[in-house]
Amino acid sequence: MAVQTLTFGCRLNAFEAEVMKTEAQKAGLDNAVIVNTCAVTAEAVRQAKQAVRKARRDNPDARIIVTGCAAQTEARSFGDMPEVDLVIGNADKLEAKSYAPMVFGTPLNDKVQVNDIMSVRETAGHLIEGMDGRARAFVQVQNGCDHRCTFCIIPFGRGPSRSVPMGLVVDQCKKLVANGYKEVVLTGVDITSYGGDLPGTPTLGKLAQAILRHVPDLPRLRISSIDSIEADEALYDVVAGDRRLMPHLHLSLQSGDDMILKRMKRRHSRADALAIVDKLRSLRPDMVFGADIIAGFPTEDDAMFANTLAIVAEAGLTYLHVFPYSPRPGTPAARMPQVSKAVARERAALLRAAGDRQWAALAAARVGQIEHVLVEREGLGRTEQFMPVAVPGTQPGDLLAVRITGTTPEGLVGEALQAAA
Repeated sequence: MAVQTLTFGCRLNAFEAEVMKTEAQKAGLDNAVIVNTCAVTAEAVRQAKQAVRKARRDNPDARIIVTGCAAQTEARSFGDMPEVDLVIGNADKLEAKSYAPMVFGTPLNDKVQVNDIMSVRETAGHLIEGMDGRARAFVQVQNGCDHRCTFCIIPFGRGPSRSVPMGLVVDQCKKLVANGYKEVVLTGVDITSYGGDLPGTPTLGKLAQAILRHVPDLPRLRISSIDSIEADEALYDVVAGDRRLMPHLHLSLQSGDDMILKRMKRRHSRADALAIVDKLRSLRPDMVFGADIIAGFPTEDDAMFANTLAIVAEAGLTYLHVFPYSPRPGTPAARMPQVSKAVARERAALLRAAGDRQWAALAAARVGQIEHVLVEREGLGRTEQFMPVAVPGTQPGDLLAVRITGTTPEGLVGEALQAAA
């Protein structure tokens, strides 16, 4: 068996899985399963441990390596699992040398090999040839986070914010386009903090401008989750001025109530969020928004939740990632008065239903329209607004003009007209 990766969590983890596989193989590792964990919720950690046990049952002779954010923040709990052979921290998982003990049988005093993530000051610009089975590729531009939201453990899993130099990001995009990829997604932990640690302090907007200027053959550039309060003027200029930047942004919103936002230690208000959405739509009327929202945050009462529920329609949020609040040991929010799990689950269900209504309205409005669709799997692609669309008879990598003929619970249905301009 070759090296397999099991990836949980964010788009950055998906990118890193490709790098890890390459680096592990470079070290000569084979017959191994690398589990790249997520720590954003207690449920994510539970799922990772469940996957470790299943990986051992399915691959009794393989070496099981655990890494990622949960391995960084809860290293000993993974190291104590009998199914695990090695635990590697987030700082080392992208280096071939970290896998050498598993290859050459070097004795380990402790199978937990996790270093202090807070001492890391650089993020390497790993160049990858592409991503298995994808028509679009992720490019890491940033890692870590300097903020301390009261609910979040991720800074302790990822370390301080650090950026990949613009030249390396542009080179990565050029390589991917040369390999046939038609969409690049910029990803990181807190990508709107991009550049603060680099000479000249470039911004995310300036990075997007550089990519679009220096990679003219790139048809589609997409930005993943952003902290909207940090959006810079150059980013607004790109939104307004270059159609190759996709009209879809995912906001790190978390709540629609000012008191809860303050207790979360977020840096935006409800009014800020609505103003930013309005500004972006004024620049690009076809812009759609997703958002991360936490239901049942400590101290959230019915009126506070009502404000969050209302902002879904007020801001026209279409793609919701809803998380019932899950206390993370070591975070300030875990020590606040808790909302019952049952109430948090109920509120999460109401938020998801509101998101579903927004999605249904957007989908219905697209019927009869012509969309540019990038096919990701046979017969299935995504529009510029990230809406899934079934297009029979198409192949991965096709970029097509598609007439939308209907909707299903899963997305849109369309018929291909021609290659997109």
